[in-house]
Amino acid sequence: MVKKEIIFQHDGDMQMKAVAVLIQKASSYRSNIWLQAGERRANGKSLLGVMSLAIQKGTTVEISAEGPDEDDALEAIAGYLENPEV
Repeated sequence: MVKKEIIFQHDGDMQMKAVAVLIQKASSYRSNIWLQAGERRANGKSLLGVMSLAIQKGTTVEISAEGPDEDDALEAIAGYLENPEV
């Protein structure tokens, strides 16, 4: 299992389109991906789960991945959360 902590720096809250792109990216990996913001933890491949985290600018998000492509998954998800407009 690999983990990384990032601070969400996008202006404004994470909108539905950005969440949908995140879910699509996460679903392209075989590894299990989890996001944690505060006390809440969600499956990175679950739309409702990620929406429930209510990620806003300045939110610290811990990303964890476990599986055969965990390193690639972690870097892709962290990169997207650090700059969701890419």
